[in-house]
Amino acid sequence: MSELSGFTYAFDGERLSGVHAGAAGRATVVLLHGAGNGRKERLLPLLTEFTARGCHTLAFDFSGHGDSTGALAELSLRRRYEQAVAVLDANAPADDPVVLVGFSMSGQTVADLVRHYGPRVTAVGLCSPAVYAPEAWDVPFGDGRGRFSEIIRTPDSWRRSPALEAYRAYEGRAVLAVPGTDAVIPPAVTEAVQDALSARARYSRFELPDAEHRLGLWFHEHAEDRRAFVECLLAGVAEPGPLEAAPA
Repeated sequence: MSELSGFTYAFDGERLSGVHAGAAGRATVVLLHGAGNGRKERLLPLLTEFTARGCHTLAFDFSGHGDSTGALAELSLRRRYEQAVAVLDANAPADDPVVLVGFSMSGQTVADLVRHYGPRVTAVGLCSPAVYAPEAWDVPFGDGRGRFSEIIRTPDSWRRSPALEAYRAYEGRAVLAVPGTDAVIPPAVTEAVQDALSARARYSRFELPDAEHRLGLWFHEHAEDRRAFVECLLAGVAEPGPLEAAPA
C-alpha cells in the first residue's frame, strides 16, 4: 500500500497543510474535516481505507485549523470552498473522477464542490452534514458572536440553503452517515439532506446508532464501521483496470 506523503499549498496568503496517498486509478477521494477543532489527522485511517481500494486520496487542514496557517475567525464558507478547489486542482489528475467526503460544516462545502465539478463527482459521502443560508456563505466565522453566528442561529434559515438544491440535482452515488445521537445537527436538517439526495442520486443511508456527532473521530476509532462506510460509498464507482490497479 502507498505510504502517506505530506504536502503544503500556498493559497490566498495562507499555507495549507495536507497529506495524500495512492496514485491515479479508481478515483481521487477528498476528505474534508468539520469546523471548530477539526483537522486532517482524525481522517487518516479513513484515508488509508480508500487508498487500499485503489483510490488516490487526500486530506488537508482548512486555514486556521491543524497545521495550516491563518486565523479561524477569518475563515468563511466561501474561503473553505475556494481552498478545497485549489488543493484538489493542484493534487488530482484533471481527468480523475472525484469522490467527496465531508464532515459537519463540510456538508455545505461538498455541495459547493458538486456545483463546481458537476458530473466529474461520482460519489459523495456526508457525515452529520450541515447546510447554511445563502447569506452566510461570504461572512467570516468570527468569534461566535458576530454576523455569521447570527445568521446560522436564525430558526430555519438553513431551509434556503443552495446546498439542498445542489444535492437535489446530483445524480451520482451518495451515502449519508447518520449517528444515533447528534447534539449539533437538528434532525430536520438531516432529513432535508436525505430528501434532497433521494431525488436523483443513488442514495444510501448509513446508520451508526452508537455514534455521536463527531463521526471523523468515530471512524478513526472504529475500524469495522470505517471499512463498511468506504465499501458502501465506493459501490458502483469503477474499479481500476489491471494496469492501473493500486499496489497491494
